[in-house]
Amino acid sequence: MGQRSFKAATPPPPPFLEKPWREINWGDKQNALEYVNNYQPQTERQQLRILLYGLVGAGKSSFINSVNSVLRNRMCTQALVESTSHGSCTKRYTTYRIRKGNACYPFVFTDMMGLQMMNRRNRKIHVKDVKRLLKGHIKDGYTFNAECKISKEDQYYNQTPTASDKVHVLVFVIDANRKALMKNEAVETIQDIKDEANELGIPQVAIFSKIDDTAAEIKEDVKNVYKSEMLKERMEQFSADVGIPMNCSFAVQNYTDINFNNDADVLLLSALRHIIDFGDDFLTKMLEDQEHELNSV
Repeated sequence: MGQRSFKAATPPPPPFLEKPWREINWGDKQNALEYVNNYQPQTERQQLRILLYGLVGAGKSSFINSVNSVLRNRMCTQALVESTSHGSCTKRYTTYRIRKGNACYPFVFTDMMGLQMMNRRNRKIHVKDVKRLLKGHIKDGYTFNAECKISKEDQYYNQTPTASDKVHVLVFVIDANRKALMKNEAVETIQDIKDEANELGIPQVAIFSKIDDTAAEIKEDVKNVYKSEMLKERMEQFSADVGIPMNCSFAVQNYTDINFNNDADVLLLSALRHIIDFGDDFLTKMLEDQEHELNSV
């Protein structure tokens, strides 16, 4: 009888690569900070509106606080944060402005209650409300109700939204530490909201938070983030599921400690810079289209 030949099992890929799959200039903090500090929309007194959206506990409020802390060079807790990933401190639609001396930065973050599991009927109601929010029809303080959409008679309904009331860039925040990033129902909801944003021409970005919880190597040195094969796979899976390109997806480490970390700052500022760029492109085009319409009358 002939001898059987066995192929050697292919060893699994190493969890961390020798070279990062995405290059980051870790010494670029000052340039990125100056870019954000010098940003100004084309129109005076115009503000860029950034909407954060994601599952309960994904890290939306922590991202706002972390950006606030980096820009103001001190720890900030403007947006309340739940200590566990199971609850949400954000119950109402809320706009956050970041102080810059005696004024504020010309961009704002808007936060809403985290996405929770819901049936198909409630999901449709939720998506319709988010579409109204994207178009600027919902005022600060509104509490979303999965059982009924906002009515035009509601005190929080904005009949005549300005350019500043509308959302200019939609940011999906994802907990990178979840083994299963999202259930099918959540993916479908995000896909529906992404479709509504696409219809309005609003750009979208994905932020992967809590990267320091995904591996001890990243917790010890955040520079290892883009060497992580697992993180790359999770980002690629989200990209395939939802349709956000990898070049619009970024990893960040939100602050949970009282001490600053220069490398964590670089990741936050890099993500923020891209968010501002994408949102400003949309805002500029929107204002140009409005001006063209006025001149055509």
